[in-house]
Amino acid sequence: MPDSEIAWTVAGATRPSVGHVYGYRLDTVPEGTLVTSYYDWSAISEELKQTGIFPVLAEGALRATLGILARTVEHGAGNGV
Repeated sequence: MPDSEIAWTVAGATRPSVGHVYGYRLDTVPEGTLVTSYYDWSAISEELKQTGIFPVLAEGALRATLGILARTVEHGAGNGV
């Protein structure tokens, strides 16, 4: 389905992305839109996997982004956003 996913990676000014992706999947449900937050660290190098620092963000921090997204959409819904 077109426009059903928003995804991005993070790259620094002096370093390329390490191969991780963050995103939201959007699914139409009777009540509106179901948004699923995800992150994918599967493409990082074996060397980085061995450091034990991934995922960098805790699940709770990523879950909080769903609340931020919901408040932003709800606030903007009546303002033509």
